[in-house]
Amino acid sequence: MALAFDGLEVELRGRPVLRGVSGSLVAGSIIVILGSNGAGKSTLMACLAGLRLADAGQVALDGAPVSALSAQDRARRIGLLPQSPDIHWNLSVRHLVALGRLPHRGRWGLGEDDEAAIERAMAATDCLHLADRKAQRLSGGEQARVLLARVLAGEPEWILADEPFASLDPAHQIDAARRLRDAARAGAGLAVVLHDLTQAARLADQVIVMKAGEIIASGSVNAVMTRHVLQAAYGVDVHIGRDGQGDPLIVPVG
Repeated sequence: MALAFDGLEVELRGRPVLRGVSGSLVAGSIIVILGSNGAGKSTLMACLAGLRLADAGQVALDGAPVSALSAQDRARRIGLLPQSPDIHWNLSVRHLVALGRLPHRGRWGLGEDDEAAIERAMAATDCLHLADRKAQRLSGGEQARVLLARVLAGEPEWILADEPFASLDPAHQIDAARRLRDAARAGAGLAVVLHDLTQAARLADQVIVMKAGEIIASGSVNAVMTRHVLQAAYGVDVHIGRDGQGDPLIVPVG
């Protein structure tokens, strides 16, 4: 499965946000999108999810235009976790996570397969003990886990996540990253926007680096997350090394 985008151009209030960006994302891997604020990352994610129609260019899922999919089919195949999502409904956690199954729901409501998917998603995100709590009354970190569970419950072919770890404590960041890796190993495709460079280097199979609405580098972690590329993207110097376990450690140094 591939999620491809070709020649995407988007203007917001007369300002170019995406400038003819193209690429192809392959399922079964985690693609991390990097870039400074205003680089166009969130707009690209909205276009990939089919929530925003580009002014020019096209997004295709397995060769078929995403814009041609029905809303239900698109929701079944592509799960989006937007940046800083709000919970607008006074629902219990279990009912909120169950919304992830709506694109799959049959004529008679949720079935055994749906209930099993909800249970797996809540267990994977450490939400089972929150099942009967009102989602609006949870902490920011708890809400972030619940919203990730809602996406996982839908078992989409593609998961698009914009800063999914921003509200999580370190332990839950590690656990959420593990769950995303598990989804990729099971065959899903993941595109994840991150700001933490060390986290990105440890999570990604492929990296896309954006600046001013353009892709300035794309490829493996070792090929793309170099001092030269990161300086160009962020305008600061970085130290690139390894920790005691040999894992990447990338620190901005100004």
